[in-house]
Amino acid sequence: MPDIDRRPLSQTEFVGLIAMMTSLVALSIDAMLPALPEIGTALGVADPNQNQLVIFALMVGLSVGQLVYGPVSDSTGRRPMVFAGLIVFAIGCVLSLVAQDFRTMLIGRFLQGFGVAGPRSVSMALIRDLYVGRSMAQIMSTIMSVFVLMPILAPMLGQAILEVAGWRAIFTSFLLLGVIAVTWFAWRQPETLPVEKRHPLSIGEFGRSASIVLRQQAAMGFTLCAGISSGAFIGYLNSSQQIFQDIYATGDDFVLYFGMVAASIGAASLVNRRLVMKYGMHGLTRTALTMIAVLSICYFVVTWSVGGVPPFWSFLAYLMVAFFFVGIVFGNINSLAMESLGQVAGVGAAIVSSLSLAIAVIPGLLIGQALDGTIVPFVGGYAILSLGSLPLLAWGERGRRRLEAVDQPVAVG
Repeated sequence: MPDIDRRPLSQTEFVGLIAMMTSLVALSIDAMLPALPEIGTALGVADPNQNQLVIFALMVGLSVGQLVYGPVSDSTGRRPMVFAGLIVFAIGCVLSLVAQDFRTMLIGRFLQGFGVAGPRSVSMALIRDLYVGRSMAQIMSTIMSVFVLMPILAPMLGQAILEVAGWRAIFTSFLLLGVIAVTWFAWRQPETLPVEKRHPLSIGEFGRSASIVLRQQAAMGFTLCAGISSGAFIGYLNSSQQIFQDIYATGDDFVLYFGMVAASIGAASLVNRRLVMKYGMHGLTRTALTMIAVLSICYFVVTWSVGGVPPFWSFLAYLMVAFFFVGIVFGNINSLAMESLGQVAGVGAAIVSSLSLAIAVIPGLLIGQALDGTIVPFVGGYAILSLGSLPLLAWGERGRRRLEAVDQPVAVG
């Protein structure tokens, strides 16, 4: 679509548009959760743990896709890559909609993830084009507070569609929302990367930009921290349906409990938006990761002592408190990784997002596949991964202080 002059969006509309585009990721994951057993049955899956691959395939596509759209957007501009991504997303939705076997379903899900990586990764570059430092963190936290409504509502939407029209209709709803998103973006969002600031599209240029990112200790430390700390959260997404419905027998109330946990992340995002301007991203992230580690270690001891299935009320309380701190981490960690990468925002967004997700999906898959009728793999995974992320956070902070010492252009965070 042609790039024509438009008046810039207000901050409120910009936040709403970016939140909608990025929420397609959460929608594509969370709306599917109630349907996983029926999809597995319809497509001949024998092992319930294999149903988790419907989520895993999308995550893999998302990770790979983010390496493509961000760098290319540094050459072509941001808008064309959003359009391209949403077209691929639509193709993947159609493929999953008509799938008659599990392999076709997984290919469709991979394409959905690869496609939605366009608006997901380019949105980060859009934000970085317009905002820096604490202002960027505040914008991202505000977007997350809107974005978090999707994990609350998407399982309920998926459950309602499942009961009325079957699991294939869920993919139809994805298509409709994708059309709304691309229409809004095409009509209202101007290009944020001027022609004079674009880089040539070449392997050599990508390599040079990637080298800047990969040699940046601050960016890599925070990216690795984001990946490790997110691993157990991916494991939760993979296995939440089985944990709630199979281990704790919540039935259709699963979507309500899942929404309650998601709401705690949303509450954290609202709190983070206020606290980050006063205390900064670093202190908040360090405190939140420490609290997750301590809480998970303590609850693992409790879980182990009662044979792996503690009372449901205690598990729900653990999730809501731990995920409140997860929301604090999510509201800041990508901003920390991106704040020193303004000169290579597209490649930086691609590597930060792709690498952190690629790191996260591996332990996330292992945690989900280790599900054994107890929550020991999940709680133990959270304890190990959150504890392991703290040294990486410290390493990133040392890199940032080194940049400040040599007067590099790092925004105050």
